[in-house]
Amino acid sequence: MIGSTLVVAGCALALAVAVGLVAHEWAHATVLRLAHVEYSVSYLPGRPDGLVALVTTRPWAAVYPRPTGTESPWALRLAALAPALLAIPAFGLAFAGYVTSDTPIIAAATIGWLACALPSPQDFSVAFHTSELLERSRETNAIAPSRAD
Repeated sequence: MIGSTLVVAGCALALAVAVGLVAHEWAHATVLRLAHVEYSVSYLPGRPDGLVALVTTRPWAAVYPRPTGTESPWALRLAALAPALLAIPAFGLAFAGYVTSDTPIIAAATIGWLACALPSPQDFSVAFHTSELLERSRETNAIAPSRAD
């Protein structure tokens, strides 16, 4: 019984991470859409050959904002940090008492989901350097993408 629970918990963890990575990017896209900032979403961008490379070396999804330079810097900052809101359901489960050592499958899925709720280093870069990015986008109309690694 312990072995099968471990396998199911591992699968739950992997599934939560896969779904969470896409939800992470959707969180960026949702805020950008609400702020009327143009963007594009790319799934499995620039995939190299091989199964290990498929899973580990590139983002699974990426949001590419295309600001004109006239947008509010706060809209881009909020979009960059929006994935942190994904932690709310996980904390809700924990506070309700569903995430315990007696439920390793739920705990594994919650840990995977919380991992995806963390803004990436690129997200923090966008949040802290938005003014420079908007200035550059006025000149080149391009901005660094946010990505979930």
